[in-house]
Amino acid sequence: MLNRQIRATTAGDSARLEVETFTSNRGLALEEGLIFEIGRAEVTGVDLDEPAPFEPRLGGLERKDPIGLPGLSEPETLRHYVRLSQKNYSIDSGLYPLGSCTMKHNPRLNEAVARLPGFADIHPLQPQSTVPGALELIEDLAHWLMTLTGMDAVAMTPKAGAHGEVCGMMAIKAAIEAKGEGETRRIVLAPDSAHGTNPATAARLGFEVRSIPARADGTVDAAEVERLLGPDVAAIMLTNPNTCGLFEKEIVEIAAATRNAGAYFYCDGANFNAIMGKTRPGDLGVDAMHLNLHKTFSTPHGGGGPGAGPVVLSGRLAPFAPAPFLRRDENGLRLVERLDEAPYSLGRLAAFHGQMGMFVRAYAYMLSHGADGLRQAAEDAVLSANYIRASLNDLMSQPFGDRPCMHEVLFDDAWLKPTGLTTLDFAKAMIDEGYHPMTIYFPLVAHGAMLIEPTESESKASLDLFIATMRDLAMAARRGETERFLGAPVYAPRRRLDETRAARNPVLKWTRPPPQPV
Repeated sequence: MLNRQIRATTAGDSARLEVETFTSNRGLALEEGLIFEIGRAEVTGVDLDEPAPFEPRLGGLERKDPIGLPGLSEPETLRHYVRLSQKNYSIDSGLYPLGSCTMKHNPRLNEAVARLPGFADIHPLQPQSTVPGALELIEDLAHWLMTLTGMDAVAMTPKAGAHGEVCGMMAIKAAIEAKGEGETRRIVLAPDSAHGTNPATAARLGFEVRSIPARADGTVDAAEVERLLGPDVAAIMLTNPNTCGLFEKEIVEIAAATRNAGAYFYCDGANFNAIMGKTRPGDLGVDAMHLNLHKTFSTPHGGGGPGAGPVVLSGRLAPFAPAPFLRRDENGLRLVERLDEAPYSLGRLAAFHGQMGMFVRAYAYMLSHGADGLRQAAEDAVLSANYIRASLNDLMSQPFGDRPCMHEVLFDDAWLKPTGLTTLDFAKAMIDEGYHPMTIYFPLVAHGAMLIEPTESESKASLDLFIATMRDLAMAARRGETERFLGAPVYAPRRRLDETRAARNPVLKWTRPPPQPV
């Protein structure tokens, strides 16, 4: 681990010697070994009494040998995980330009509200009569989700976007089977510009997926959709705005053609944060759409466990919503959990109703912004992306022409071709500048794609520094400063990996290296 090599590095026109330290630390950039390297299996930081005599009940399956876990003291444990956390990039440390992922700021107000005892301390198995406030919050959140989307029902149980896709498509499948068309409608249409999980979800449910190619302008042709529709088509899965960062301008025509053909329109709502408060998917003809609460309503990605991906449903699909769901009757608000009370329900997707912590955070975000604030968040996200687009379009190429985008801007690698560099090289050089790279090589409809989403969280000063950094890197690439890119990252905790070798020959188990001779 220790390395005392001396190497020459260049910064601009000046060269300097960089000395590798004895500890491999560089000031406050601390090197940290694996926990197996720094721990000691024969000790532990906690004193545990020997258990009283007992009779094992594992049927001879109990462990015979020592478990071999590394033991650390409390200070060592704390330092280990703090040092690891300092090697991670986060939205709290800098701009996170991941296109399609919407890495936006998570307001601390939301975190404080989610930690209130009445929300943080409840348990999914306690009686419904003891959590009326939680049920009312879920009902209010569901109401505003339906209001924002113009839809008739919402399923709150899905735990994430892909889980929401499964829910929406299962509702479509249940509706088709209820009409006696389950054996004939087996095709799902998925545009090339859709999110990658869309075709996977359809295939997982037993549908055959047929792709719809993108037009030269990056959008879906309504006439092509109508040509592909027929009595064997169950649904179309369309992302809007799509993964090229473009609004599907013929979405109303696509929805009408789909409905006329007896099929259903599933809209991937991962990018709803670009149109929130501006247009309602229900008014466009959508039948089902999932909502990533982490993208649009600023809950953490994953939330330290399950996330939340509610699915809004049209009146055609509302009867097929999964249980449990909320119902208000003469006895007040309650969860409907028995399927005999919901004869058309597609069943359960999860054991419990949903992720309460994410619901509280999303609801707090809504209340603190209000209708005008939510609309402005969408407008600012689109403005930020177009500011980056306009500031870089003289140096970096766009696959679908220099045209306004939505909340994310897509570049390709055509401008890099004369330099001999790749999208990956450019992305690795961004790490040395202190930025997490943008999403690369996705969407697949753009060669060497670079998808940038700044979100509404960033100030103009933050965007200006990012743009200036991107311009400096682009001009360095055009000047032929290839070493700056091929050797990157230099300043990251680890240098560039052989990703192909790592994928083909992964090392999944740590083994202690032999002792080094003194």
